[in-house]
Amino acid sequence: MFCLTLLALLCCCIATNAGAIQPRSSSYSGEYGGGGGKRFSQSGNQLEGPITAIRIRINRWYIVGLQVRYGKEWSNYVGGSSGDLEEIFLFPGESIIQVSGKYKRYVKRLVFVTDKGRYFAYGEDKGTSFSAAPLYPNTVLRFFSGSSGSVIDAIGFHWDSYPSNCPSCGK
Repeated sequence: MFCLTLLALLCCCIATNAGAIQPRSSSYSGEYGGGGGKRFSQSGNQLEGPITAIRIRINRWYIVGLQVRYGKEWSNYVGGSSGDLEEIFLFPGESIIQVSGKYKRYVKRLVFVTDKGRYFAYGEDKGTSFSAAPLYPNTVLRFFSGSSGSVIDAIGFHWDSYPSNCPSCGK
């Protein structure tokens, strides 16, 4: 009798909470590159808002460094200091929906594609190819993780829904 009561109570709880079940939206792509460098993650930065700009440092052979603006706040810079610094500014409400690239022991190339049909390509087009995209519909790039030293050794991409609590984001 106790088991039957417990089973009935469990079924009621599941039925009551069924409306609260959210569809999955977060996914991860990576890690692409080698095993060296110091680990980094920008998971806390996504609380500042969506990705609105990216600074990427490149030399002839590698992606040297990376810094990302979340909302209006820049993340810490990761990577080395050699090479040229490039900047990507996204339009209000624009998001990155795919990243492809190449790597060997280090990240050699990154290509960002946005939901507005723009793409930005950086680095040398040699090495093992990868293509990263979210697993779930209507999700976008929310933050980066990986490892870096004098260059970006490895990189991973974290996808989720566009933040709903960002009134100045334009989406």
